[in-house]
Parts: sequence; C-alpha cells; structure tokens
Amino acid sequence: MLKDFFSKKKKYASIPREEAKQDVPEGLMQKCQGCQKIFYRKEMAKNLNVCPECGHHHQMSAYDRIESLLDYGSFIEWDKHLLSNNPLAFPDYEKKLEKDIEKTGINEAVVTGKGKVNGLDTAIAVMDSRFRMGSMGSVVGEKVARAIENARIESMPIIIFTASGGARMQEGALSLMQMSKTSVAIQRLHNAGGLFISVMTNPTTGGVSASFASLGDYNFAEPGALIGFAGRRIIEQTIREKLPEDFQTAEFQLKHGQIDKVIPRHDMKRILTTILDIHQ
Repeated sequence: MLKDFFSKKKKYASIPREEAKQDVPEGLMQKCQGCQKIFYRKEMAKNLNVCPECGHHHQMSAYDRIESLLDYGSFIEWDKHLLSNNPLAFPDYEKKLEKDIEKTGINEAVVTGKGKVNGLDTAIAVMDSRFRMGSMGSVVGEKVARAIENARIESMPIIIFTASGGARMQEGALSLMQMSKTSVAIQRLHNAGGLFISVMTNPTTGGVSASFASLGDYNFAEPGALIGFAGRRIIEQTIREKLPEDFQTAEFQLKHGQIDKVIPRHDMKRILTTILDIHQ
C-alpha cells in the first residue's frame, strides 16, 4: 500500500532479547579502560591494544609484544624451562603458579630471547603482568639477569619491556635479592660497552622500578604508564600532602627528567630501529 511506502523508518536499534544477548560469544567485545567505549576484541588486537578512539594503551601479553616488534620468525626464546618453586613453603603458592601458567600460557612473568628488529640483532626481555601481576621472584630475576649476560657475551644490545607490581612477597628476601642481581648484570653490560634500552609499560612499580628498569642507556615509557616505587596513598600519608593528579604517570616522569621519552606503541618499532641502527 501507498502508506506503507511512505511510512517512517525506525531511527533506533531494537533491544535484543535476553536470550539473544546470551548468544554473543564470551570475550568477543572489549571495553576501553580510558573512554569506556566498546570495541571488538579482534579490532583492538589489530591496533596493538591501543584504543582507536582515545589512544589508551591497554596491556599486551609478552608474546603479542614480541610479535609486534621483532621480525617474523626471528625470535629465539631463552630459558623457557625455568620454573618457580616454593622456597618458603608459602600456603597455596604452587597452586597459584599453576593457575597462572594455565591462564597465560607462559611459565613465568617474563619471556626472554633474541631476534631481529628490521634486520638488526637484539636481545629482548618482556614482562607480562597477567602472571602474578608481573611480580619479580627468583626465576624472573634469573631470566632477566641471564638475558643481560647473554647480550653481553654475544655483543648485542638488549631491550627490556617492564610491567610489574613489584617484588613477589611469597619468596621474601629471595625476591628482593633479584634487584641487586639484575642491577649488577646491567653494570657488567655497561662496562663491556653494551647498550640497554628500557621501556616501562603500565605498571612498572616496586622493586623493578627501583632496579634494572631505571638503569637504561635510554629510559622510555608508553603513554599513561604508571611508574613509581611506593603507591600514591602511602606517599601522601608519609609526606602529609596531596599529590598531583598525574603523579607517577609516564608524562609526569618525563616532565621531571626521570625518563627520556614517552613513545606511543605504534611508533615504538620505528624509534627502536633508529636507536639500534645508530649503535651498530
């Protein structure tokens, strides 16, 4: 009929039934932690886990970051076999480690190895905050120290991406010892004329920020990354002052001379390539 031809079309989407909502596969969508908009998870992954709307940098897994940076097929992993044990007999620690291994597909909170960035050789260590919040225990410290030593022995630079909540309390003083172990390894690399590029991602806190993460020849960070030792609340209670809103962000650290540059994820490979090429 003629009236049907000229009838107005709906300008809104109908609300799906509850049954239809349940048909949406779990994990298909992802909400941006910055602007709160919802995107397809695959779309976000293609954009290196950077929000296409507001530019918020979401966390990346260790292997995803390695894939985004190194030339295809060039990565050779080191020390994958190393596993944490429970030296202090901390209750349920083994179960928590097993759960994280199953959840993340990695054996510890750091992946180390070597590969090529646009044809340039480099050692690499990438921390993964999905595993025990990226906390540094004996194995994390050992893998990082070994990677630095391998870089020194093979006369290649090393790039370390940090993402950590600090030292691992379940391992007590053994965890804190990794701060000095990794720092000594960095000094040995420096003495040999080696290059260390530190890239701090969200979050880089506690013992990691107070040791190897801050000892780079170049200290970089991703936009918005939380970088610091103690938490905001503890510091405010200690000094009895209100801290700035952007306190401990990468931008705050850059402003106060604690890091050399804030690098968006899409520019990371290009800038690292330039630095590696200069130091060849």
